[in-house]
Amino acid sequence: MRCFTVDERRSRLARRHFLLPDAAPGSAAALTGALVGLHGTDPATPYLSLWARLPGCTAEAVSAELYRHRRLVKHLAMRRTLWVVRAEDLPLVQSAASDRVAAAETRRLVADAENAGVSADGQAWLAAASAAVHRHLVRTGPCTATELRTALPELAGTYDPAPGRSWGGETHLAPRVLTVMSARGEVVRGPNDGTWTVSRPRWVATNAWLGPTAAVPGEQARTELVRRWLAAFGPATVTDLKWWFGSTLGWARDGLREVGAVAVDLHGTPGFALPEDLEPEPKAPPWCALLPGLDVTTMGWVDRDWYLDGLHEHVFDRRGNAGPTAWVDGRVVGAWAHGSDGRVQLRLATDVSRTARKALQCKADELTEWLGGVRVRPRFPAPLSKD
Repeated sequence: MRCFTVDERRSRLARRHFLLPDAAPGSAAALTGALVGLHGTDPATPYLSLWARLPGCTAEAVSAELYRHRRLVKHLAMRRTLWVVRAEDLPLVQSAASDRVAAAETRRLVADAENAGVSADGQAWLAAASAAVHRHLVRTGPCTATELRTALPELAGTYDPAPGRSWGGETHLAPRVLTVMSARGEVVRGPNDGTWTVSRPRWVATNAWLGPTAAVPGEQARTELVRRWLAAFGPATVTDLKWWFGSTLGWARDGLREVGAVAVDLHGTPGFALPEDLEPEPKAPPWCALLPGLDVTTMGWVDRDWYLDGLHEHVFDRRGNAGPTAWVDGRVVGAWAHGSDGRVQLRLATDVSRTARKALQCKADELTEWLGGVRVRPRFPAPLSKD
């Protein structure tokens, strides 16, 4: 059985996640596709994830990929999380992950609409509301959620998410209709009325924004995405795969079987790798990186000890969300944050060499200059970055 050491996995991480100098493919879309997708829950994350990997990348260029060229698109997918994926991969992601999210969101919304007395038939109410939204978007173009709710009586209705609790109260159902429609792939987030660090999307009909797309059978989508995921994140455990896609254990095992994954040893833990991807990994040259909160690398696995090096409680909050991180040679060594002077400051939690510290400081200075005075406030700051 092929055995992978921690050092070898760290070298693979450096190359497969494009964290070595000049390792990235030539475009933001190609890089995003190679990693399956980039986390998008925090609006700044995809921008900073691409800055960390793609030399010369600018915020303006990323926005152009999202809203002008439309080679990238924001979509509700794995683990009911907002992602940035390649537009051409949207049918794959839809079939492999989003359909499962849509089914769960539909059940919850239908039940809440019925319990709130909005409709005796929640399914019929949702179908009518969804059809009205789609017609309006096709006719008028991009709209905010507020504009849609004002224009369409079909979206009327409220519910109380927590009766009797201080955080409860009457809440509009309209945004949840958009959540279901986005998970189904019927609408996507189009132009953003905010800056690149703020999410104020205008909704658009998917076909109008991206053009017609053909559905991909579930097994075909699973095979393609599991193969691509293992190429970027493997070797990994079946639990890693299940968690990342938000799937069942059976789904993950079927995917591993379809790609012919072979059993390997991950420094004492059973894992899997692609059969054509078992060659020894050359040691990566020294490197460092500053990654944003919720970066796809920091969030890439369930078992994170091999790259967190004991710093889990310093860079993850209690709900499992990663804040901004500082990396040296395949391991997290601390965090970063904005100082009172607006500069990016390092918050190291473990010893690093003078050379590594100097290289990290150079990265911090580069990021300060790249931001040009923009302050990044992570949605889920790491405990270390809040100190």
